[in-house]
Amino acid sequence: MKKILITGANGQLGNELRLVSADYPEYDYLLTDAAELDITDEAAVNEYVEAHEVDAIINCAAFTAVDRAESQEDVARRVNSDAPGILARAIDKRGGTLVQISTDYVFPGTACTPIAEDEPTQPVSAYGRTKLAGEKAALEGCRSTVVIRTAWLYSSFGNNFVKTMIRLGRERDKLGVVFDQVGTPTYAHDLAVAIMQILSKGPQRGIYHFTGEGVCSWYDFTVMIHKFAGITGCHVSPIHSADYPTPAARPHYSVLDKTKIKKTYGIEIPYWADSVKKCVALLLKNEEK
Repeated sequence: MKKILITGANGQLGNELRLVSADYPEYDYLLTDAAELDITDEAAVNEYVEAHEVDAIINCAAFTAVDRAESQEDVARRVNSDAPGILARAIDKRGGTLVQISTDYVFPGTACTPIAEDEPTQPVSAYGRTKLAGEKAALEGCRSTVVIRTAWLYSSFGNNFVKTMIRLGRERDKLGVVFDQVGTPTYAHDLAVAIMQILSKGPQRGIYHFTGEGVCSWYDFTVMIHKFAGITGCHVSPIHSADYPTPAARPHYSVLDKTKIKKTYGIEIPYWADSVKKCVALLLKNEEK
């Protein structure tokens, strides 16, 4: 039985992979987070991968505090840049596969049409720089690396935009949300399903894009979240990014072209709003328990 190591297993994507793994009983899963395995320690990673005879690694671990990365780039680099290289080299020795999760932040956000995998990268933040370096390290270190860039990730697990907007919508009677940053929300569950489809169908080395289908702004995203959550007492207003300054610059356009992953693996991707509806329904159901 092939063994899959999932790092960052307590995060949004890691937890969704825990659920999806039940549909793929042909694999044995090793679920780790920082407490079980320090992925920035090359000796520890090599020892773990060899001792457990790992066949594939899904690296869900990342330093995702985008604004904090501006003042802690060295810390972010260890997790986002160095660790993928360590994992890649370790699994390559066993002839295995690394699935490295990356981000739309590797692009400058100046495009106006969906961004393909081979378009020029130019990160505008420390987070983006460290994640781009992680992509390169992952590809250089393992002959069977699959890099998946995603964006606007949310889930019923962890802290994320969907949960925050539900909470704020209940607490406030008005809310301003930026409308001049455009992209596509990604339900971590949908991404988890896609990852397992890739591994089961036979991974093909390269960079792929995966998000929900369609396009929206953070403002549109919020309006839809409130609609599905039944929040009617909060007025949501569109605001400019300049009205909500942050330490880290955000890409203004993050719509990723997903043609490659769909053609290569035959993956069907849900419309973003349909997935938001499912996630919000699950959150409301969990509240009733």
